[in-house]
Amino acid sequence: MPAVFLGVRHHSPACARLVAETVRRLRPAYVLVEGPADLNGRLDELTLGHDLPIAVFSHYRDADRTATTWAPLCDYSPEWVALREGRAAGAEVLFVDLPSWHPAFAQRANRYADAEARYAEATARLCERFGTGSVDALWDGLFEVAPPDGLAERLDAYFDLVRGDAGADEGDRAREAYMADWVRAVLAEAGSATVLVVTGGFHTPALRTLAARPAEVRGRPGLPVPPPGAVCGSYLVPYSFRQLDAFAGYQSGMPSPAYYQRLWEDGPEGAADRLRRSVVARLRRRRHPVSTADLVAAAALTGGLAALRGHPVPARADVLDGLAGALVKDDLTQPLPWSERAPLAPGSHPVVVEMVAAASGTRTGRLHPDTPAPPLVHDAAARLAAIGATGTRPLTCDLTTEDGLTASRTLHRLRVLGVPGRHRTTGPAHGADPVTTERWEAGPDSGRDAALIEAGAYGATLDEAAATVLADRARTTGPADAGLADLLFDTVLCGATALTDRLLTTLTAGVARHPDPGALGAVLATALGLWRHDRVYGTARSPLLAAVLDGAVGRVLWLVEGAHGRSGADPARLAALAGVRDALRHAPEQLTATAADTAALALRIARDPHAPADLRGAAHGLHRSLTAPAADPSAAADPRPAGTPTPLDLPAAALASAGDPRSLGDWLGGLFALAREEVTADSGDGSLLAVLDSVLAGLTDAEFLIALPALRRAFAWFPPRERERIARRLIERRGLRGSGRGLLRTTADPLHLAAARALEENVTALLDRHGLRSAR
Repeated sequence: MPAVFLGVRHHSPACARLVAETVRRLRPAYVLVEGPADLNGRLDELTLGHDLPIAVFSHYRDADRTATTWAPLCDYSPEWVALREGRAAGAEVLFVDLPSWHPAFAQRANRYADAEARYAEATARLCERFGTGSVDALWDGLFEVAPPDGLAERLDAYFDLVRGDAGADEGDRAREAYMADWVRAVLAEAGSATVLVVTGGFHTPALRTLAARPAEVRGRPGLPVPPPGAVCGSYLVPYSFRQLDAFAGYQSGMPSPAYYQRLWEDGPEGAADRLRRSVVARLRRRRHPVSTADLVAAAALTGGLAALRGHPVPARADVLDGLAGALVKDDLTQPLPWSERAPLAPGSHPVVVEMVAAASGTRTGRLHPDTPAPPLVHDAAARLAAIGATGTRPLTCDLTTEDGLTASRTLHRLRVLGVPGRHRTTGPAHGADPVTTERWEAGPDSGRDAALIEAGAYGATLDEAAATVLADRARTTGPADAGLADLLFDTVLCGATALTDRLLTTLTAGVARHPDPGALGAVLATALGLWRHDRVYGTARSPLLAAVLDGAVGRVLWLVEGAHGRSGADPARLAALAGVRDALRHAPEQLTATAADTAALALRIARDPHAPADLRGAAHGLHRSLTAPAADPSAAADPRPAGTPTPLDLPAAALASAGDPRSLGDWLGGLFALAREEVTADSGDGSLLAVLDSVLAGLTDAEFLIALPALRRAFAWFPPRERERIARRLIERRGLRGSGRGLLRTTADPLHLAAARALEENVTALLDRHGLRSAR
């Protein structure tokens, strides 16, 4: 007897009803379902009595590839209904698709991603024919709110048209060939018994053709074998309506899961009524006025739209469009999200946001207590109990004690695994941070169980799983990425000692070809802090850290010497040079570059007219910080290779930079970033501060207005107390009295004040030119 094929759309209530009715009517001996065949021996886990939605989470990892996929199931998923109704009818229910680790799913995070979305030409023609811009609205009108008579035939016609002559991609062809092998094998076993095949409708036309072809059948297909050394597995995880919702970026099935849950339970009219009431309740909770007249208008609009679109009862889009027409009083700057199945865009109208949220729902699934879990779940529970982090009380970790360090590493490992529940509010932020305690507050733990199960893909214990995640980050973080410093510090915080050594080896090789001095500066600062100060985590004076320091210092110096062109101040690049200065101060014996060589290089950059202004200023500061004052500060001879370079004349350099008001602030920003203490220590008439005061006083109003933004950024390198001291010196230079604090406090933004003054002077000049200013 030939198989009976039912093509379905994933998470469609109409398709789920058709599956249930077909199983009850045919009483098949076998029900074959699109699902991972490697789960056939564990189907009892699915029927333990979970609160849906749930998902089958599958993971795969080898030396070259890490992949995770989900196969979500909710009350109205046709696959779930096929499993439930098939077992109730006494059928043998089998999953017949490839395992989720198979390369056929390599580019797919969701097993049930809509195939018709990947082959959209036919659905686009149908949308145009029926006058709708959304495949979801098209589907609702054709199937969800349409009369149930002839539903199977309409589905066949729809999926035949969607598939058409389109060639499936390589992954779909492999899956269809495997599922067809299952169909042929089970048909050979069944004899005259009925076999029902429930798969995504896109695959159904191909499966009919493939299953009908003559082929030698040698029993049920075997499971593909993972490559040697690969780690893979599958577990059930709780899922949520938000994860299911297409408006949140979900790849498959229907948007607005709460609406379709009500459609499954109450039918189209009941779902429409409950959606309206839910939207109104949410808006009123937000104190958004919704009057009785608004509700009457929304109901009238909904009914009119349904009639205009040929729907016997209102569909989801009819209800949402009617509510939007009655409740949104302002012009909309972007299309309604349900008109094109797009995620909510930033700045969406508040009423639209609440409508989408009401249609999405807040339901979260829950697994039965007897559901098997990966070992990591039990390991995490034991470790949290051991450190006293199972409740909601804050936890303080003293990093100088073994127990405190153990607790810190446990919580940091959960953090890098993305497991919610605790977040750190205080603690060391980098390797040089002298803080030796951490405080962890309890936070929202929604999704914690699912996150732990999913993290079990990386290892059986917290330390193994965290080390695997960090190793993956190290493998995918290229030498040009800015996250290397964070990765290094996270590795130290998690106590992944072996990985730390491997990561440092990778960093040592990577810094030699890193193109960005700013990112290198972050690595340099982290490595230097750990090398100098870390007595807690055990990395102080590490030879590998010393190698990273040496490579980073050399690379930063090479990059900045070759930098040319006009550009604004780059704080990250300046911080990198500050890191070089600090490394030369605190770890000179670990570096190939010497203070004398670096000072000579700084002298060359400072005198290079083609170097960016901030780098020229930073080079002056670096040179000043590395050399002692000389007897003749105006000497300009080039330094001898074996000697110490002569210091630069900073006041003269400031005067030279003042020739271009646009670059003065950038030059000062570089200088202050590297040597703010050195250059402001002297307060005499020939000091940099005095020269700078004279330079700024000599600028025209227009020049000052040009220079002001960069000048403000430059002085931001000074802490508030130092800025106040500079202000006090400026007051004293003018023979006035005051603390300096009042000079720093203005009634408005100084930029606005300066611009307003310039505008007033321009207006006054214009009035004078035309003789329009009245005499007083």
